[in-house]
Amino acid sequence: MLRSVGQRRVTGSSEDPRVVELRLSVSRLRRELAAHPGEFSDRAVAEDELASLDAMALSGVPEILRLRRSLLLVAGAIGSVSALAAALSEVRNAVELFGVPHR
Repeated sequence: MLRSVGQRRVTGSSEDPRVVELRLSVSRLRRELAAHPGEFSDRAVAEDELASLDAMALSGVPEILRLRRSLLLVAGAIGSVSALAAALSEVRNAVELFGVPHR
């Protein structure tokens, strides 16, 4: 299903919409990474961190510092692959929905 910029998927559950958005964006990037034909040295790092992000999202409201750390690792691993830029941007936007970590 295609969504316009700024629109959120409506769910009938009590699930946190930020978590839903994170799961959707991580899923999209994982699919696009799996379909990407090129090999690069940090592909395994990106795949591992995307799996970690998915696991955090499945567990409920994730820890913000861990989300940001995983995002940085994914971005560092695939940041130069322009074909994945839009999906990576969606993941970044989903992580930003959780706000700034409290110290």
